[in-house]
Amino acid sequence: MKPAQSELILNPDGSVYHLNLTPQDIAPVILLVGDPERVPKVSKYFDHIEVKKSKREFTTHTGCIGVHKFCVISTGIGTDNIDIVLNELDALVNIDLERRELNPKHQKLNFIRIGTSGSVQENIPVDSALFSDIGLGLDGLLQFYRSETVRELAMEEAFIQQTTWPSHFPLPYAVKASTTLHGILNSEKLIHGITATLPGFYAPQGRSLRLKPHSDGSVLSLSNFEFEGLKITNLEMETAGIYGLSALLGHAAASLNCILANRVNGTFSTHPEKAVDQLIQYTLEKLYNNYSLLVTTS
Repeated sequence: MKPAQSELILNPDGSVYHLNLTPQDIAPVILLVGDPERVPKVSKYFDHIEVKKSKREFTTHTGCIGVHKFCVISTGIGTDNIDIVLNELDALVNIDLERRELNPKHQKLNFIRIGTSGSVQENIPVDSALFSDIGLGLDGLLQFYRSETVRELAMEEAFIQQTTWPSHFPLPYAVKASTTLHGILNSEKLIHGITATLPGFYAPQGRSLRLKPHSDGSVLSLSNFEFEGLKITNLEMETAGIYGLSALLGHAAASLNCILANRVNGTFSTHPEKAVDQLIQYTLEKLYNNYSLLVTTS
């Protein structure tokens, strides 16, 4: 069944509606950053840039390092934006936009988030780099999809029981990172754990300015959760959505987090730009050195 014009919306130039991109504008390796201003901080390491496009909060630079093609896209904040970005990027490579038909052969993309995050474990220092082994979504996005086949159902149940998760809160969903990307990006420099994805920055993450969160001590209760030797290490607003949609759409995903804040001891990085830049360089080097694995592994 062909998607109607109201479902797959295209711009007059044939580009997808929100991202303003055509299939020729992207690469098989896509770096996802939240802030549009972080896009040039990644693409400055490209040898040359072929595409520069922006619409709303979505800025895209595509270029090459040596002979290898990379793309960096800003998603904005939150899994509502992730829902737009991943679905439209998938449509670019797996739907014939002119004919509105699925392409006969599935094309896999590689999504690597380079983001910032706050730790909820006292022993994780600011400026450290963390790999999200599992994204634990507390935002509700994946519950709108038929997603049971890609989720860690036992972990979700354990989380509900251990944290006495309120029944009126969004049901949690848990999805693992790509094993291929884990192998490519891993090193002794990275901390590993469960990344909790929340639907907001303030009350959902236990912050209070003038409005009081529903549950006091929510950050502490999350930090106490443990499943098969893994603990929740950090909080942010995109990773679980990226993992869930990537798994459902047949793509690979990984999330690398620069820890800028420690919520337990109240510290914040004194050199956040430097710490993020180091993570960008680390990620690009790992991806460049293993590029053949990214474009050949299904």
